[in-house]
Formats: sequence, structure tokens, C-alpha cells
Amino acid sequence: MTLSINAKTYTGDSFQKDSVGYTGPSNTLSIKDYVKLSRVAPKPSVTFSGVARVEAKLTRTLTLTGALTPTWDAIFAVPVSIPVGAASADIDTMCADMGAWIASAAFKNLCKQQLINQ
Repeated sequence: MTLSINAKTYTGDSFQKDSVGYTGPSNTLSIKDYVKLSRVAPKPSVTFSGVARVEAKLTRTLTLTGALTPTWDAIFAVPVSIPVGAASADIDTMCADMGAWIASAAFKNLCKQQLINQ
């Protein structure tokens, strides 16, 4: 089982009931290049159908410049909560909108400079 991200291939490595971990091309014993996909099933109640939850998490060890340590892990996690009954088209639109935001200069400034008022 493989996962392709930005022309990189991640290989299934850890399989649990509601999560799968994938090792990337740079993953070694001392350097992390790892993606984890997980899910939580909806828990309906008498008055609410519940929400489906998924998360995609990328962890990568980076070489640092001008820091007290030579390397450290960067983590990007995207938690998603979707109410049961949501239209497929609405989910597609939200994925497209979030993807565009993450690819934008404004998001990169948020990550690099912590600029929240753009």
C-alpha cells in the first residue's frame, strides 16, 4: 500500500484498526519522514447523527540553522470533522478551499513568521 504526496512515494508501514502510518523516502532510524492517516467513526445520539473525523499528519525531521539544536521535527496536522449527511460536493469545495489556502503565500507567512493578521 502506497501513498503519493507531491511526487514522493510513502509506503505503508504501521497498520492499526483506525490508522495507517506511511514511511517516506527520507525516513531512517534517526530522520523522520512519516505520514499518518487516522479516523474516528461518528457517534450518533438520539438528537444528532454525529460527525466523522479524520486526520492527516506529516512529520519530518528538519536540519536547523541558527538554533540551539541541530535537528528537530516539524509537524503538520490537518484534523477534519464532517457532520453525517454532508453533501459530497460541499466536502469537495472545502477540500479545494483549504488546499488553496495551504498553498497560498499568506499561509506560508503564517508558518514562517506567525503572521495572523494579514
